[in-house]
Amino acid sequence: MFDAEKSDFAISQNHQQCVYEDIVSLPCELHDDETRGVTDIEPKSRQNYAFSTEYFEVPMKHGYEMESADDQTSSTEETIRVAAERFIHSIKHPYPSHSLAHCGQNSQGVRLIQSLLSCAEKVADNQYERALKFLKECDVESFSTGTPIQRLAFYFSRALFEKIANETGRIIVKNVEDINLPNPVESVMFPNINLFLSFQKEHPLAQVTKLVGVQAILDHVERNGTIQIIDLEIRSGVQWIILMQDLASRTEHPVQSLRITAVGTKWRSIIQETGRQLAGFARSLNLEFTFETLMVADFSDLNHALFHAHADEPVVVYAPYVLANHVGRVEQLDHLMTVMRTLNPCVMILTELEANCNSPTFVERFVESLFFFGVFFDSLECCFKHDEARRVEVESCWFGSSIKNILAADGEERKFRHVSIKVWRAFFARYGLEEVELSSSSVDQACIGLQSLACGRFCTLYRDGKCLTIGWKGTPLSSVSAWTF
Repeated sequence: MFDAEKSDFAISQNHQQCVYEDIVSLPCELHDDETRGVTDIEPKSRQNYAFSTEYFEVPMKHGYEMESADDQTSSTEETIRVAAERFIHSIKHPYPSHSLAHCGQNSQGVRLIQSLLSCAEKVADNQYERALKFLKECDVESFSTGTPIQRLAFYFSRALFEKIANETGRIIVKNVEDINLPNPVESVMFPNINLFLSFQKEHPLAQVTKLVGVQAILDHVERNGTIQIIDLEIRSGVQWIILMQDLASRTEHPVQSLRITAVGTKWRSIIQETGRQLAGFARSLNLEFTFETLMVADFSDLNHALFHAHADEPVVVYAPYVLANHVGRVEQLDHLMTVMRTLNPCVMILTELEANCNSPTFVERFVESLFFFGVFFDSLECCFKHDEARRVEVESCWFGSSIKNILAADGEERKFRHVSIKVWRAFFARYGLEEVELSSSSVDQACIGLQSLACGRFCTLYRDGKCLTIGWKGTPLSSVSAWTF
């Protein structure tokens, strides 16, 4: 079970400094325990970044497992680690290390990852012809179906083909299986609803983050008769069904009314349909409920008057996997925080991926993404082992398109710029936001959620400061944190 003792986010010091110094899209970076402003979103001129072995110093495994699992290590992550070590040794040393001598059981996967790493290195050096040679070797053995490594290599090779095409202006013809990846922003923000619900049902990460977030909200509005929730990315609204069920079952301090304001920039009809479904569920529970849709061009158009906040109505801000998509637009994040501070919410719930995929250095961004998505693909292999078609659809719509955007897009076209909780802490400090510790009830909800799922035993929970981080076999994937002004 979960141990509430604080544990450090184990990243090597060299790698940690490298990550922080390259986070240039947020209006702050961490350096020598201080925060300082950064105005440039992207380097003003294209640079050639030298390849560094520091990029392979990924987060160490740690955490508290729900139950003893037979396979303690993500086989996908281990294959990437071995391939990275072999790649480094091919550059620096004539003899393999001890771990390299025992990698024969997955030599094909190791070769695939080595080809990807070699290609990324050549792309960083603008050696596109040599990069294509490595990429075509990888392309022959990578597929959208198969082992997690083959599928991971498939989507990373698609992103590399796209990157080379963007850099050279050439149309790259691929000789083997290919797919047309959907628009990355649309597919991730508002995917097929049935696909989204399948992921919510099968993957522990989706369930745990919602259970923890809802409990954190309940902890801060426990004695209030009315609640207004500002949801910055409503999606299916499953979390509010969980909340309504809890509110309806109360015998003490009953809630008189619940109001949800869903902020959106697109897909008004989808948001309104979600509102209709939530309203129907609220009626079945005899819960007074109001749903409001607030459509804006972007976050810069928000102002406190649009939310019609009442003096006696506590405000909750719910930000699930949405702020990272605005990291490249600093002025919008700045404006959003200013508006939220004016509303003075009793709590803001932040859920974000624990990844460092925002470095302007292509190789570093590539390696961070390779490890992060490698662990995710390993989890999908487990969670969807009885529904391969659904798994392929999830990987294509969400992960494949996200990988393509992270690696092949630049400037404002790159929407996905995931950063760790440490970076968010430095950013929020500018606006007077203070992190509050998640309650033991939130942790209990996480444990209950994991115990109810077949793959829950492979998840790890641990505290990073005051937040709760959820991982897969010890590798962090997502964090949930609570904040007050």
